[in-house]
Amino acid sequence: MRFPDTPLVLLHAFPLDRRMWDGVRAGLEEHAELITPDQRGFGGVPLGADEPDLARAADDVIDRLAGRRALVGGCSMGTYVAMAVLRAAPELVAGLVLISGRATADTEAARANRHAMAARVEDEGPGFVADAMLPNLVGAETHERRPDVVATVRALVAEQDGAAIAWAQRAMGARPDSSALLRDTEVPTLVVRGEQDTLIPVGEADALAALMPKAEVVTLAGAGHLPPLEAPEELTGAVARWLE
Repeated sequence: MRFPDTPLVLLHAFPLDRRMWDGVRAGLEEHAELITPDQRGFGGVPLGADEPDLARAADDVIDRLAGRRALVGGCSMGTYVAMAVLRAAPELVAGLVLISGRATADTEAARANRHAMAARVEDEGPGFVADAMLPNLVGAETHERRPDVVATVRALVAEQDGAAIAWAQRAMGARPDSSALLRDTEVPTLVVRGEQDTLIPVGEADALAALMPKAEVVTLAGAGHLPPLEAPEELTGAVARWLE
């Protein structure tokens, strides 16, 4: 194996939890020790009293690694936390797996949208979040042909705590641009993008990969923003090939 005895940490997307990796778990565990933690506030994990900052979510990952080097990655929000781990503890990062992520910080408009959702969740509760986000979380083909996946995503979103949703939105809105960080890293990186991802356009995925000299890009046909749920077999194969 390319990374013998190196664990693979995969961090879930917003606003889901570790169960989003269930479809790839068995396949990836044949190739690496797989660690898929619930991030703070999600999946029943306590949120804590820290101000919204993805650096605190990265601290949780670093504490869990307890000095072990790992391949660190995730999907969407999970990629931002992975970048925060790289920023805080580069010596612990043996490689990156970035699924449906971007290197840049939010635009002012995107940040305003995050804060608006956070405030609405605090005022009304999180009941509206699934309907608001589902159109963009999965691709058109999934919406048309995979009602089971749509139902799974809806259920996962509906079970998350409103306070965690608001915290995570504000934390993502405050994240720094990671372009220089990634440009300076030499660790092997797998960049995965969904062909039908409307949240991370193809050009942004290419720009992310172009920052790093050791990046490989894989495009998953028919998938949107959540390849672990929309194309689990294809994603498993892509990650397994990269690991070997």
